[in-house]
Amino acid sequence: MSAHSPTPPAELLDDGSAALTLDALARACRMDAEWVAARLQEGLLQAGTEGEGDRSAWRFSGATVVRARRIAHLELTFDADPHLAALTADLIEEVTALRQQLRHLKGR
Repeated sequence: MSAHSPTPPAELLDDGSAALTLDALARACRMDAEWVAARLQEGLLQAGTEGEGDRSAWRFSGATVVRARRIAHLELTFDADPHLAALTADLIEEVTALRQQLRHLKGR
């Protein structure tokens, strides 16, 4: 896998109209579709629509792209277990949300 560029903020990607397919998400993460499907099955990623075994119905938001890229990066860079990488992504997302809240409160 090649080096990753900086992950764009979820806000820029997730304007409500994003609906990437499984293959598009896999390309965005520089991983294969099986990697994405495995993370979905393990509950580490979420699809907007999950048909019973019908991968063509799966759609992913911009926020999922950011999360998937972050998980892939952690797995590849640090040889992290997928669950540990997802937990780390959860913590990064929480810190980001708290920082946004703090900026909002300071702006009042």
